[in-house]
Amino acid sequence: MELLIAIAVGWLTAIGVYLTLRRRVFPVIVGMSLLSYAVNVFLFATGGVRLHAPPLLSGKVPDPAVPMTDPLPQALVLTAIVISFGMTAVMVMMALGAYFQGGDDRIDLGPEPPEGMAVEAARANPQPQTAAMRGDEGLVDLASGRGAREAQEGRP
Repeated sequence: MELLIAIAVGWLTAIGVYLTLRRRVFPVIVGMSLLSYAVNVFLFATGGVRLHAPPLLSGKVPDPAVPMTDPLPQALVLTAIVISFGMTAVMVMMALGAYFQGGDDRIDLGPEPPEGMAVEAARANPQPQTAAMRGDEGLVDLASGRGAREAQEGRP
């Protein structure tokens, strides 16, 4: 039984990580949900897997020979389920808001990369950036008190 639970946790984790690394929002949300399910199953398994053993016994003090499971991991899993459901709802609402505002559910914020030879040419011949392109022409070196333009021109 423990091997089956370990395999389930491994598969849930692998699929969750795969979906979390996607470039669209909704597979990422499903991947995060699968990761939380994997953690919940793992926490549940830490209490020990015993069939037909109640977590709480009613009545008088139980006999030590009566099987009983630990109720703490079950309470932790129940709390984690409620929290993950709430966070999934928040993520879905944020994703829907971003989709309605931007018209796309991509995660990467940059423009679509150009196709073909232009990408390879840009990688082979990167353009040097000037101080104006970097936006640091007004920066001052605190040690010498010189600005960035003065430091480039070699002025004291």
